[in-house]
Amino acid sequence: MFCSLFVAFLLTFTNIVVAQNEKISDSRDFKVRGFHLDLRIQVMKPEALKSFALKLSKSGINTLIMEYEATFPFEKHPLIPNRYAYTKAEIADFVRCCADLGIDVIPLQQSFGHVEYILRLPTYAKLRESNADYSQVNPMQEELAIKLFKELFAEMAELHPSKYFHIGCDETRLLGHSPSSKAKVEKYGTGRLYGDYVKLMCDLVIEMGKIPVLWADIALKYPEALKSLPRGVVFVDWNYGWDLNRFGDHQKLTKSDFEIWGAPSLRSNPDNYNLTSWEKHFNNIRDFIPQARALGYTGMIMTSWSTSGVYSYLKESGADIIDLHAVRRVYPLSGFNLLLEAYLKAMNEMQTLDIQGFIRDYTNRAYGFNQQQSDRFFKALFATPYQIGQGRVLGTEDMSIKQLLDSVTYVEKVFDELRPLKNKDEFEHYRLMAKTRSLYVSYQYIEHTANREDFVISQVPELLSELKVIISKIKKLNNDYLKLNKKAFYVSELSIDNDLRLVKVQALYNRLGKIR
Repeated sequence: MFCSLFVAFLLTFTNIVVAQNEKISDSRDFKVRGFHLDLRIQVMKPEALKSFALKLSKSGINTLIMEYEATFPFEKHPLIPNRYAYTKAEIADFVRCCADLGIDVIPLQQSFGHVEYILRLPTYAKLRESNADYSQVNPMQEELAIKLFKELFAEMAELHPSKYFHIGCDETRLLGHSPSSKAKVEKYGTGRLYGDYVKLMCDLVIEMGKIPVLWADIALKYPEALKSLPRGVVFVDWNYGWDLNRFGDHQKLTKSDFEIWGAPSLRSNPDNYNLTSWEKHFNNIRDFIPQARALGYTGMIMTSWSTSGVYSYLKESGADIIDLHAVRRVYPLSGFNLLLEAYLKAMNEMQTLDIQGFIRDYTNRAYGFNQQQSDRFFKALFATPYQIGQGRVLGTEDMSIKQLLDSVTYVEKVFDELRPLKNKDEFEHYRLMAKTRSLYVSYQYIEHTANREDFVISQVPELLSELKVIISKIKKLNNDYLKLNKKAFYVSELSIDNDLRLVKVQALYNRLGKIR
């Protein structure tokens, strides 16, 4: 019923959609026009997923890659799904809704690296490449891997009629780590180790009558692996603003007979919940989409990572773990309409994206800004996108933490002063991001002061007073964060971000409080 209402709503905008389709008719070189949704953390509620699919479909998107991780409700392996797992009925309903909107939903099941959420469980321990790092399957455990992933693939495929099936296989950093893998590397090379195992996973997909899709980074690094893989495999070349040869000789992939899709990013390193690299992502959209078009790529998938995919281990002892902690969390997808629209515009038009012109147009349409307001917005959005690490500003040698603090405080002031005439809830995301960053850098400046060689105990009362103010502001911000994002995401998961915002600040406050 809900999906039918969505489709009826979409059809009331037929004239708009037709006009958009006419506008993008010259750019049909990308037959796959997609978005990758990462559900490892920040799991979208079912109704929010449908709303997002509607938004994508109205702009010409025809493909959605779903990286479910532990949110898929596996029945044969019931320990894998987490507390936020969808029901099979919810997934089937969503896939049907997307089909009505003209969107093909491709499931993504990691089958080599990035499988901590599976291998953390004792029942899958024999599949681990390492007992210190649970991220990767041992490619020499072929029979166990085939049995596991054949069952996982089959359950996913049952709910997804797409002709494509994504098997992941990126960032396999532990290749050759175990004794058995090391022995094969020494005899045949790393590319053979990787390629032989990936072929097994591809064969499982082909047996289901589907086309295997996988990330391209490792095949670029070890191009000899290409020889092992069956024809018809689709590679996704993810590039977030770097040289084409970052992973290896790019021509060895493009000159192969494999189909290639490109993938820029809307959220990726070094983004975290204190920083969004807006300029990096805009430049990535502007540069890589025309580049992929010129290279003859047949698809484009915008990735949007909720985390780095790397986990730290909360251990009970040296032999057991309590939980996995996602390293690098980012602001929820609800705050990135601006970048999403930039991606869609770059996809829909042949000319290179004019970033400042696009932002002026978007902020005028979305928020009612004049050119002066738009330009203030633009400058604030791109200002000083630097991380802080171990008491210094990273990425530049000419800026102190105090100077960075002055900059982010000014940015916060700009967003507070700008007054949108419409879409006020959407604009509030920028304010929250700016406030989060300002409070984070404020804390970092206090921490830096407390760690200086000339720090004296007489400074403690002043620092405690400043930390108390920061803690109070963070608690208010946390309430605003929940209020703004709880419609689309689960409060219990958003609360993890809120807790992390307070951890270091409260710890320093408690430590300094003992000195008085």
